[in-house]
Amino acid sequence: MSQEVPRNGFFSARGRAGRAAYLTIRFLTRTVMRWYLRVRVIGEEKLDITPPVILAPVHRSNLDAPLVGGIPDWQPRALSKESLFDNPVLAWIITALGSFPVRREAADREAMKTAEGLLAAGEPLLVFPEGTRQVGREVGEVFDGTAYMAMRTNCPIIPVGVAGTDVSMPSGARFPRRSRVTVVIGDPLVPPATEGRVRRREVKAFTARLREELQNVQDRAWAEVDSR
Repeated sequence: MSQEVPRNGFFSARGRAGRAAYLTIRFLTRTVMRWYLRVRVIGEEKLDITPPVILAPVHRSNLDAPLVGGIPDWQPRALSKESLFDNPVLAWIITALGSFPVRREAADREAMKTAEGLLAAGEPLLVFPEGTRQVGREVGEVFDGTAYMAMRTNCPIIPVGVAGTDVSMPSGARFPRRSRVTVVIGDPLVPPATEGRVRRREVKAFTARLREELQNVQDRAWAEVDSR
């Protein structure tokens, strides 16, 4: 695949300064955030995988991206709406974590091209298959984009269940309150082999499989939280 990966300030400065910023934010998420939210991570050993790979968590809170993104030893990139970069402090944090700005008005085609370019360049990618934040324990509609990218780039998808972040920081909350959070890492899903063009019915079938696995890890995550 020959897509050129777009560059931003973090990409072009991915040397000592960028690495130091990432390690600082990652340290805070692995210590302060995990302690404050009483986080338990199950299946972390399944992230011992060489990128490129798609990390695919459920999405219930703004805490999900920094929490899940700070778990692997490798640094996942993430496509984030451009407006998040308007705040200089927030922009520094999410850029250090690997986020890349995407214009909403550019629609999915440009975002997909950017994501495929990142994967083709060997970058791990964090994608929310449900799109925006959802409510409740059930995994609802899962968009085809994640499965499509995996099949186009032949990259495995790692489903991730996250329970409790919506209790700690629901939509509209300005600061998280202390709670119990569990993250369950699922087994990597290897995309089916395709010959030439990726067909819609194959993408639909792989998306259905991804949704099933997401519900499985989400149920396990909530079962662990409920048992504490």
